[in-house]
Amino acid sequence: MDQLKQLPEGVRQYMVVTMAYWSFTLTDGALRMMVLLYFYQLGFSAFEVAMLFVLYELFGVITNLLGGWIGARFGLHRTLFAGMLLQIVALLMLTVPEAWLGVVYVMLAQALSGIAKDLNKMSAKSSVKLLVPEGQSGRLFKWVAALTGSKNALKGVGFFIGSALLAWIGFRAGMLAMAAWIGIFLLLSLLLLRRGLGQAKMATPFSRLLSKSPAVNFLSAARFFLFGARDIWFVVALPVFLHGVLGWSHVQIGSFMALWVIGYGIVQSLAPRFLRLAGDDSARRGKRAAVLWAILLAASPALIALGLAQGLSPAETLIIGLGIFGFLFALNSSLHSWLILEHARADGVSLDVGFYYMANAAGRLVGTVLSGLVYQQQGLIACLVAATAFILLSALLAMALPGGNGSRKQRLQSGNATQT
Repeated sequence: MDQLKQLPEGVRQYMVVTMAYWSFTLTDGALRMMVLLYFYQLGFSAFEVAMLFVLYELFGVITNLLGGWIGARFGLHRTLFAGMLLQIVALLMLTVPEAWLGVVYVMLAQALSGIAKDLNKMSAKSSVKLLVPEGQSGRLFKWVAALTGSKNALKGVGFFIGSALLAWIGFRAGMLAMAAWIGIFLLLSLLLLRRGLGQAKMATPFSRLLSKSPAVNFLSAARFFLFGARDIWFVVALPVFLHGVLGWSHVQIGSFMALWVIGYGIVQSLAPRFLRLAGDDSARRGKRAAVLWAILLAASPALIALGLAQGLSPAETLIIGLGIFGFLFALNSSLHSWLILEHARADGVSLDVGFYYMANAAGRLVGTVLSGLVYQQQGLIACLVAATAFILLSALLAMALPGGNGSRKQRLQSGNATQT
């Protein structure tokens, strides 16, 4: 504790935010895997399983939009606490007897979990911008990459935990265990997190919910298609294909997807080493990188689809293809996460970040629905073709990002001037 107290205040608060984000992420990944496998095991079709997550993603869209305003108005510490509390409620809702677990009931529980997830994520990522000294683009990239990468690695661990809990102690007991886990970290966050973090200096009118920044708007649209592309084939179609076509067990599917997400998270955390973008021309270099890496990413699902269409071994093709896709997607995701913080306003940062992650959630929503629908109608290859088209649209939108040499400080001053 003495060593912790000697750290700079910003570093200590970053550690608290990261701790809360990590604890939540484990339950989020485990919950998704348990719901997906449990209800597919009960005989739900791929499209019906996808529909269980519709309200999760839909309320994520709404939460990011309203949560950004709430965070700016009342402070990010409150939105972080609220997210963790709602996750506990969602988990406890699923501990009821199996006869109660109808589609509508589970969708409502998932809706609460979706609200919780995006309140937590918006709060954590907005906080990072406020804890990094102004003008330190390189440090900002490292901190947000570390937070995002570690989160996704832990989400992969959550996939494994979810499948293991389902196999070892069952659905209901697993939900109780996760609710207790996140309750412990909610208490620690209440004790350690600084109050007033992220609260705007001036009253934030409700009319500022929608971003007026072209950079934020184009980046949000690019994020929509980027994450829609991933979820079109990864969220429902892939695990259903592995179970229904290749005959993999629940533990095998959970372990494989867990390892993939862990590797993906590690690459995200190391992204600053691959993408050296800090400096006076960071805006121009960031724009070029966003376009280039998106084009490279688009080739990945296209080649997987081609391999499957040519009759190559499905298991080997997917394992190798997913490795390449995961590496490239991790760099794209980390790059986008840094760019939104570069372009966001300093006062009321959660508004821009919330709007951006609203687009992220909308992309996941569309991708989840299409994943079940396209797979059920046309199969996995069609899902991969759709993913390729989405990524190319993301690259096209990234071309419209500002590419001047203005510093982050100038953009922040411009944003503050607009407010007054």
